Amino acid sequence: MATRKTQENDANVQAFLSSVGNETRRKDSFVVAGLMEFVTGAKARMWGTSIVGFGKRRYAYANGRPADICKIGFAPRAKSLVLYLGDFDDKLELLDNLGKHKLGRGGCLYINKLADVDLDVLKIIFDKAYSHGD
Repeated sequence: MATRKTQENDANVQAFLSSVGNETRRKDSFVVAGLMEFVTGAKARMWGTSIVGFGKRRYAYANGRPADICKIGFAPRAKSLVLYLGDFDDKLELLDNLGKHKLGRGGCLYINKLADVDLDVLKIIFDKAYSHGD
């Protein structure tokens, strides 16, 4: 059986974020990390080589095999910040008030830059996503 690439590990979050090449994406990543840490009360941890995650949740693959993943997290990608938030109550209503974004599959939210969104709404989204399923 293959080993999952996206596993929690001890890589240095600050060093990873500092290595983000795009200056705006790098600065925004530090802000998102700070907001997620503030809202969740959890410490930032690396998941795989490029996801910064907060908390841990157990889920099952379609075949029933269990695995762990961060409750919420993000990845600074070349084209946007990808926020991993899952589903939660009032999600679509909150997204209507967020600002410029794209919604992807599996609870992914794509934001080009934080200047495009309402940070107060984003904090509420982080809180609801983190608390969902507890």
